[in-house]
Amino acid sequence: MVDLPNLANLDYVDRVNRAIDYVTQNLGEPLQLDDVARVACFSPFHFHRIFKSLVGETLNAFIKRVRLERALYLMSHDGASLTDIALRCGFGSSSDFSRSFRAEYGVPPSAFDLATWRRERGAEFEAKAAPHRLTRLQPGENPDNFVVKIRDLPPRRVAYVRVMAPYGGGVVQAVERLVAWAKARGLENGQWLGYQWEDPEIVPLEHCRYDAGLEIPEGVVADDGVSVTTFAAMKVAEVEIKGPIDLEMRALDWLFKTWLPSSKYVPDHQPCFEAWNGLPFAHGYEHFELRAHIPIVEG
Repeated sequence: MVDLPNLANLDYVDRVNRAIDYVTQNLGEPLQLDDVARVACFSPFHFHRIFKSLVGETLNAFIKRVRLERALYLMSHDGASLTDIALRCGFGSSSDFSRSFRAEYGVPPSAFDLATWRRERGAEFEAKAAPHRLTRLQPGENPDNFVVKIRDLPPRRVAYVRVMAPYGGGVVQAVERLVAWAKARGLENGQWLGYQWEDPEIVPLEHCRYDAGLEIPEGVVADDGVSVTTFAAMKVAEVEIKGPIDLEMRALDWLFKTWLPSSKYVPDHQPCFEAWNGLPFAHGYEHFELRAHIPIVEG
């Protein structure tokens, strides 16, 4: 979330957030400047400048980057062919995907060392998120006795405050802002969420985005620096977590390394969610009580 000094600028942040949500949720579709600007209610000329000033890169650079990052995620977890991944991420052809990939990473996708990339990004993530505490699980290991429950979630409207580069701080402050907003409107007893679209073991931490969220009913509008988005109905793999952050990270490690490969599912194009039991951080900043939700579809 960009820290801006007045409500007019907060309105700009909300409108750029709408554009980011539109891009992220429609990576497989053509994404033209005019269409994205229309979602944000800006003229294309002004939107181009405003987007770059708030996000730090042009719209075209942002779209290209998140498409490539999504492709890396699918290469890591989905098992689909590179041609299928190219089309699902919005590239016109496999050759277009290969050219863009080589320009960004130095090699074509078929030659990319994904294991080394994940190891290097993962080491950076662990150093920021849980230094000296995270014990990596080998495939097949489940010492915490995690159990998956499959749930079908209905369509949802979610109010959120976005944090750019959350591993540098800002998440607690975003949650506090959203809790104050919710209490002022009598909404604090709803389902609280935390989620990000990026996998921090693939995407550099400075490019990650975290949303502190709250499910809200129809009729509640975005205001006071809070944005609103929607999620379609989805199926999720749910794991209950009661413990420190390294337990949550181990649960995600187990879900992706052990449970998903042996299931009939693959990850859906949705973020991984934290569904809090009660208010976020209700049990402090060292002990979490929540359910981890991995959106899935049959593979």
